[in-house]
Amino acid sequence: MTQEDIRQVINAVQALDAKTAKEVEEARVRFLGKKGIITMLFEEFRNIPPEDKKLYGKELNMLKQQAVAKINELKSIAETNFACEVSIEDLSLPGFEYELGSRHPVSIVRQEIIDIFRKFGYDVAEGPEIDDDYHVFGALNFPPNHPARDMQDTFFVSTGHPNPLLLRTHTSSIQVRTMESRKPPIRVICPGRVFRNEAISARAHCIFHQVEGLYIDKGVSFADLKQSILLFAREMFGDDTKIRMRPSYFPFTEPSSEVDVSCNICHGKGCNVCKGTGWLEILGCGMVDPNVLEVNDIDPNVYSGFAFGMGIERIAMLKWQVNDLRHYFENDLRFLEEFNTAVEV
Repeated sequence: MTQEDIRQVINAVQALDAKTAKEVEEARVRFLGKKGIITMLFEEFRNIPPEDKKLYGKELNMLKQQAVAKINELKSIAETNFACEVSIEDLSLPGFEYELGSRHPVSIVRQEIIDIFRKFGYDVAEGPEIDDDYHVFGALNFPPNHPARDMQDTFFVSTGHPNPLLLRTHTSSIQVRTMESRKPPIRVICPGRVFRNEAISARAHCIFHQVEGLYIDKGVSFADLKQSILLFAREMFGDDTKIRMRPSYFPFTEPSSEVDVSCNICHGKGCNVCKGTGWLEILGCGMVDPNVLEVNDIDPNVYSGFAFGMGIERIAMLKWQVNDLRHYFENDLRFLEEFNTAVEV
């Protein structure tokens, strides 16, 4: 190693011109790497006579400092150039397509039901999911020993006093609160989530959603109830839908009825979904029991009314021919994506 060798390396370092980060890294390895030119000069420094070490050592240190500074300078310029290139936008490129989600099928059907009854002049009423025994059972003519009060059906939040708190088993409690706060005429629907202590299966769940309706006015008859249900069924399932009403029992209505619609899959001919009957059950209804009106300070001699209730998941199962209720609660994206076209987002 001679001083001329060092000067040649200095000139080479000063002449470096790397444009990209890759070129800068290649230059760094060539001069400062483990087998780089400057590293090898330091290796040869061990063979320099002692009297010359001071001179050569000073020049080698200056060379290394210049090389490091040059590499850092080139690295900074390369990063700046790259940032400028990235920031330049090509406005002619198409925009990024973002994948949009969709509303849950239960929410879609809930809104459809609300929209239908709003056209009939119904308001929407809401109430608490945790309610007391009086609003869920007592004010709705449930006798003290009624099976629905049993722990096997109801999730109780507190017990040990006359009016315990519980997770509402139906949205009828909203009807009670509506009758307490309004005077007839009353025409409301009550959508919401309800809870029952039931085994989870393809056709039952401990959490589900209901829409119940209440209409109280002077001269309301069972014929008005039947016509309202028929209009709803045709709005929801099609103009050719038929209904039938079967006698039933509910503590808060008298007379009471279960309502079936003609199967929209086989059109009444009979299939495995309707079990060959041509009919599918959708809701329960009836005329409001006079005892319920009296408890809520409404004179049954002046006013009459009807009430109905349906499970939203049940309506959704019929609408889209879903054979397992649990699909609505599992958040499987493959299932939910099938409803992307069911509603405009």
